[in-house]
Amino acid sequence: MPPRTPAATPTLDGVALREAIFDRIWRAVLEHRLPPGTKLVEDRLAELFTTSRAQVRDVLARLANEGIVDMVPNRGAFIASPTPEQTREVFEARRLLEPALVRRLVARRDAAAIAALRAVVADEQAARGRADRPTIVRLSGWFHIELARLAGNRPLAHTMRELATMTVLAIFLYDAPHATACREDEHEQLLNAIERRRTERAVELMLHHLDHIEGSLNLAPRADAPIDLAAVLGGD
Repeated sequence: MPPRTPAATPTLDGVALREAIFDRIWRAVLEHRLPPGTKLVEDRLAELFTTSRAQVRDVLARLANEGIVDMVPNRGAFIASPTPEQTREVFEARRLLEPALVRRLVARRDAAAIAALRAVVADEQAARGRADRPTIVRLSGWFHIELARLAGNRPLAHTMRELATMTVLAIFLYDAPHATACREDEHEQLLNAIERRRTERAVELMLHHLDHIEGSLNLAPRADAPIDLAAVLGGD
């Protein structure tokens, strides 16, 4: 992923400033530093980025358009909290989309694209070596976003960015405590198949990979234990 965006300053023009704010918030979501349900207060963001509420409002609208933020009437903007059903729909969409992206990337025979993805995997492995979970989670998502971009279809890449971000949010909400988003060797295995132009094997690996991510999530309905009113409200 690109280097960390420097602190926004008044010297940036309006477009650049909005892009910097968007990237800072998006990165924080990918690293699980802004968990689902976090309220994004316009005044506070305007103060942090030395800008106007109007600029912040534009950024929040874009974040909402990409599904990263939920706009709640009379309450404000909150980092999205995908439901179990929404999470299942995200993985259903990914199973339809990512095999097509894999096929496109194999067909392009682009050595530079493979090298770029290997660099992401190397960074991910280094983060695993130092047990840096925020970076592991971010790079796990970034691998899929980059694969989509390098496959060469802009609308599909844009959709993949939204789906990967929603997956990161779902991982925060529903992940098993021991899980780390993607298994450590699966991206490398997938890249090897793509580089060798073993298209159907690469597709199979991608689908298994998505199964493993979804399988690490606990999406079962949570039944709250019944309250014993006598025990709670009874006299001493």
